[in-house]
Amino acid sequence: MLLIEVLGSALLGLALSAAAVRLLATRLPAPGIVLVSGMLGALFGAYLTHTALGPGHNNLPAVFGGGVLVSAVVLSLLLRPAAGAGRSPQRAPFSLPSRG
Repeated sequence: MLLIEVLGSALLGLALSAAAVRLLATRLPAPGIVLVSGMLGALFGAYLTHTALGPGHNNLPAVFGGGVLVSAVVLSLLLRPAAGAGRSPQRAPFSLPSRG
């Protein structure tokens, strides 16, 4: 059962990250980084969910759901702002102006 959880979570994370690469290619880093991050996020989420449920609980949909949720969070951390977001380049708050 554990092997099914690992393989299923890895495939779900890979599918989610492939969809993100296809839909948001301009706002994400290199596709290889996105695919690996999504898959590792799903594996960590599945491990975390499996550990939280404890021994004796074979709840496959919950483990898959936890894996997909953590994978989505990891992928959302990779997103960059859109190019035409209307933000003017300003200096960071509390920064000193450079004199050179």
